[in-house]
Amino acid sequence: MSFPGATRPSEESLWSSRPACREMESKVSEGGLNVTLTIRLLMHGKEVGSIIGKKGETVKKMREESGARINISEGNCPERIVTITGPTDAIFKAFAMIAYKFEEDITNSMSNSTATSKPPVTLRLVVPASQCGSLIGKGGSKIKEIRESTGAQVQVAGDMLPNSTERAVTISGTPDAIIQCVKQICVVMLESPPKGATIPYRPKPASTPVIFAGGQAYTIQGQYAIPHPDLTKLHQLAMQQTPFTPLGQTTPAFPGEKLPLHSSEEAQNLMGQSSGLDASPPASTHELTIPNDLIGCIIGRQGTKINEIRQMSGAQIKIANATEGSSERQITITGTPANISLAQYLINARLTSEVTGMGAL
Repeated sequence: MSFPGATRPSEESLWSSRPACREMESKVSEGGLNVTLTIRLLMHGKEVGSIIGKKGETVKKMREESGARINISEGNCPERIVTITGPTDAIFKAFAMIAYKFEEDITNSMSNSTATSKPPVTLRLVVPASQCGSLIGKGGSKIKEIRESTGAQVQVAGDMLPNSTERAVTISGTPDAIIQCVKQICVVMLESPPKGATIPYRPKPASTPVIFAGGQAYTIQGQYAIPHPDLTKLHQLAMQQTPFTPLGQTTPAFPGEKLPLHSSEEAQNLMGQSSGLDASPPASTHELTIPNDLIGCIIGRQGTKINEIRQMSGAQIKIANATEGSSERQITITGTPANISLAQYLINARLTSEVTGMGAL
């Protein structure tokens, strides 16, 4: 990997080859700011691929030269979380390498483009909402000061990221401006720790349709339908065991054996973006009721289990809000008959594992 105006990594460090970075390193050491901190970044898949590099070589080099721990969240998500942890000087080095890598990507993309103006490098930080007030300052004074002193554009999102207590903070500018900006943001975060518990943002997996044809289950990857043997087994089990025992009963219809596919990560291994391919019969709707005291095991923590069931079955599943005086919740399943049967099977299996105490699927 090479950056514009820098020597090749084999000749000199990606960090030390930048005068601005050496100057920053000196200032940080003099300021005594060398404490451990964790910064989270929100990136799109293409950006993540850029910093991982071929066979992970780029991120490995970034870790070695910065001294920071750089972890990338797993999963088939349009967005990924990149967590950078370490002493502040190591964090600045890691940010510098990422910013210069993105600048290199922009330069390369412009070589085949008719665009005349070079877009800025943009990074998105994920910051606890309780710290954003200090970052903005009274009447916006602090964020204005950061913009003016660094030359970077800084925007704090007004709304929290879904299912979390964190907000996105977008920084745009030259790599050097971004490094200066991150330093000032780190100072604010150290001076104003988060208040109360923070619910971290976790990007949702990409929604991928499941289609059934000829008794086989397929997931969509690009322009192709990829056979999915695990889902096919589930589908066949679901077809064999209909009709279902009403879910309001205390004894679910199926034994609580472990199914061949349990986690959303496994279900996502072959999943790509939807190509609009549809080989399924017309959608229909099925409704059922679940006792309130069992609805939690269907939903799972932060919706993980119900999302997993949606993912595996390919069905749309809506859970009605609790109504006063009612001991049950209504669930509406929409999809093809095969989608609905598989969703019912998975819901029954979740209930069985809860009732028999055999653990989560």
